[in-house]
Amino acid sequence: MPPLCYFNGALHSGYPMLFGEIIRVALQSIQANFFRAMLTMLGIIIGVSAVIAMLAAGAGAQKRIDDQIASLGANILNVTASRFFSMGVARDQLTLSVDDVEPLETESRYLDAVIPEITGRGQLKYLNRNTNVRVTGTAWHYADVFNYDLAVGRFFTLEEDEAKRRVVVVGAEIPQQLEVAAADLIDQSIAINNQPFRVVGVLASAGGGGFGNRGPDSNAFIPLNTAAQRLFGQEELDSISVRVLEDIRIERAMVDIERVLRKAHRLLPGQPNDFAIVDRREFLETQQEAQQTFTVLLASIAGVSLIVGGIGIMNIMLVSVTERTREIGIRMALGATRGSILLQFLVESVTLCLLGGLLGIGLGAAASSLMSRFAGWEVFVSPESVGLAFAFSVGVGLFFGIWPARRAARLNPIEALRYE
Repeated sequence: MPPLCYFNGALHSGYPMLFGEIIRVALQSIQANFFRAMLTMLGIIIGVSAVIAMLAAGAGAQKRIDDQIASLGANILNVTASRFFSMGVARDQLTLSVDDVEPLETESRYLDAVIPEITGRGQLKYLNRNTNVRVTGTAWHYADVFNYDLAVGRFFTLEEDEAKRRVVVVGAEIPQQLEVAAADLIDQSIAINNQPFRVVGVLASAGGGGFGNRGPDSNAFIPLNTAAQRLFGQEELDSISVRVLEDIRIERAMVDIERVLRKAHRLLPGQPNDFAIVDRREFLETQQEAQQTFTVLLASIAGVSLIVGGIGIMNIMLVSVTERTREIGIRMALGATRGSILLQFLVESVTLCLLGGLLGIGLGAAASSLMSRFAGWEVFVSPESVGLAFAFSVGVGLFFGIWPARRAARLNPIEALRYE
């Protein structure tokens, strides 16, 4: 006749308890001490939600940088004014001018596009609404080189640039700031620094730009000559972006650009360059590596709370073993094996972590949504991050549940029955 197993105050015939029955009793035990179980799970809930939120923020930043790198293309270089130090502060010398554009277009052998830029802040006003935007004076093929799409309208033309026309193309966020539909803004007159401009196009959203610059979405673009001679009143350029011909090495193009600009600036041999040539992809890749390191660091810090939660679960399971010593002794006396008892306490520990993990995933997803809505962060909750956090919470339950479970399984039945 098979031995009888005492289980949750009832007698059951059969050999070691079925796994489903073990899970049922574990859940009943958690339900009987629900408030204590919730406090025990709190560390797991906070840990999992923090890991989910940090990984979502990191994945969003990573995606933004990947989009920037893709939009730049593999062959875009940026020529900027050189930097000098005054009173310990780095300052820009505006050594690039509109006159540098033609030599780069005609004398350089390895470029197929030259995009000069003059930038400044401008107060943009439409009817009784206004907003402060970044205004960029640039070339007519700017959108084509940087792969920006138009939502409505068009970009300004070469003829409008040469004629210094007051036309403007605005980023995707500006119609929202002015509380008007993008299509309704086309051919309307808006004022930039109290000068009237006609809107000819609205860019499609291109996403964030990082470092406080939200890319083209919050920018206004006007013809270069209009910016230089009508709006800003300066011939100096902030930067020149150049696109290198396909199959030409970036290093060769950089040497050629340096040759052309040194000649245009009449720099003698031995004199330092008064400009700098920057491969923005390298800068963004460095930023990408730093972002990855930062994300791992934040997720690791958040993971510490999972460890703390696991210690809390181990502590409460040890207390549970002590409280249920007499019950364990009765079950052993009625035929329960050490394996059955070990498995039950281990299942209770893992169940606490599973429930805490599920609640933590929900809380982490909600926190990510709030960061996106109210802080303006780009977040992305990936299935991999959810799986990682969930698996880690299960691992914590197993690791910190082993000791209490083994302690329960190794109790001497006679001494357990004597326990009051």
